[in-house]
Amino acid sequence: MRLKEALSVMSMASPYAVSTERSASKSSLHQQIKDYLYIEMPIEVDVDKQLSKMAAGSKEVFFLCGSSGDGKSELLTKLKKKYSSRIKFHLDATHSFAPSQNAIQTLDIVFGEYMNGNYPLVVGINTGMLLNYAQEGTNKYFKEAIRGYLYGEAETEKVTFISFEHYPKFYINEDGYTADFAQKFLERLTAKQDNLIRQLLDKDIKENTDRESKRIQANFALLSIPEVQKVIIELLFKARLMRDQFLTARALLDFVYSLIAGPGYLFDNLFAGGDNELANKLVDFDPAHIRTKSIDAFVIEKDLNLTGSEFATFQTSLSQIGIEPLLSSRSYLRLFYVLKEASFANDYHTRYREDFSENLIEQYVQIYQLHRDFNNSSEYKNALKPFYNKLLRTAIRKYNNRNAPLLDKGHYLIKELNGYQLVTELEVKADYKNIKNHPPKNSAYFTACLNVEGESLTIPVSLNLLKLVQSIKDGYRPNKHDKNTVVLLDELIEDISKVANKVKTLKIIKGDTSIGIKKVDEDEFEVSGI
Repeated sequence: MRLKEALSVMSMASPYAVSTERSASKSSLHQQIKDYLYIEMPIEVDVDKQLSKMAAGSKEVFFLCGSSGDGKSELLTKLKKKYSSRIKFHLDATHSFAPSQNAIQTLDIVFGEYMNGNYPLVVGINTGMLLNYAQEGTNKYFKEAIRGYLYGEAETEKVTFISFEHYPKFYINEDGYTADFAQKFLERLTAKQDNLIRQLLDKDIKENTDRESKRIQANFALLSIPEVQKVIIELLFKARLMRDQFLTARALLDFVYSLIAGPGYLFDNLFAGGDNELANKLVDFDPAHIRTKSIDAFVIEKDLNLTGSEFATFQTSLSQIGIEPLLSSRSYLRLFYVLKEASFANDYHTRYREDFSENLIEQYVQIYQLHRDFNNSSEYKNALKPFYNKLLRTAIRKYNNRNAPLLDKGHYLIKELNGYQLVTELEVKADYKNIKNHPPKNSAYFTACLNVEGESLTIPVSLNLLKLVQSIKDGYRPNKHDKNTVVLLDELIEDISKVANKVKTLKIIKGDTSIGIKKVDEDEFEVSGI
């Protein structure tokens, strides 16, 4: 069997993409490969533990919830073999028993049989289908149980829910961010020892020397480099933070298959888009679009064939792992990017490492950790000062005063009419006392807490917003392309304006004229500067 065919078990188009109750032959090479690639996840341990407590004849129900492609069918198919003698399984609540039935009607039948029976029941179900059944189902007992779970109402006795949503594929820990499932999968796929796929690769190298086979072999060699795996995981984390892209098991396997068996080399396939949902999100992060002095110099040198002997040596080393000379400088830039953390050949690619640095992600993770672990100590307060005082507060003031850039520090524009600016001075600072009340719920954002003239305000900070406030601080003015992120700033500015309207001292400014107005009593104002 060729390597490409062996790896096709990972493809979304493969009949092995979703586990069913078919009687798959354990001797099938495809099934052996799939079994080898299977990664046990923390949710499996918890589900197994839950099912082990469900006794034969007991009236208990367990729902395994999540989204399409996250591994529900795979997990429940495996556990059904272990517990089917005493537990009834309905593996996929999106399926029906007959063409004349829909999934809701099928669930009505499953639930009705359970109500009249004497056995525990396990159901694999998408969160969307849970919502549909709560609205359209006919079994009142289960509708109430599902509503209680979805809307955080009273729990139903003997009905348990576990959701993949509570087991994120990315997690920010003490050392940075981790993607345990993705990392373990890539490590197992490319393991040097006791790896059935590695054996097939060695056989493929000996028997198949056509251009496509050599390209696939080269892609596998690149993917086997730990530092390349790290860059890929970094990109997937970036897609999660900036494009709200969730990582499911099925999407990851299909994505990795497209990297290895796609039409180009791995580094080009990585940013080529296509049918895979993960690949489509990575197109926006193509390093070939980065422009720096050194990158522009390389592009010119490559186009004019003036790259020199060190680059020629680097190309020779690439050919030894099956990568032919590339036609486009863009392809070389992508190659330099995926190798940026690795040592390869004469390390020609490392001269562009700084051009590809991901300082924004590192900054986000650090600030996220400080908010998550905040303990009100002076150490944490000092660590957060650069974010609140130098970055966030500066960006808020610049964005608020974008039509009045000459206002003094600490002054905020409230309104402008006929050339007159209504301005007030506000004290905006970190609200350290409130940070503990807003612990991050997931890696997608943390909550920044501000104190404006004694009032507590908050804003959810995602990687996109952090990037935007950094750009605003550096002089950037948001435009229509930023509308999905800038709306968060607009909401905060609106809240700040409400606080500003309560301040007792205002200024009216036009040109060099500045008039101060101070409210000294309910009906008395003090005017200065006239």
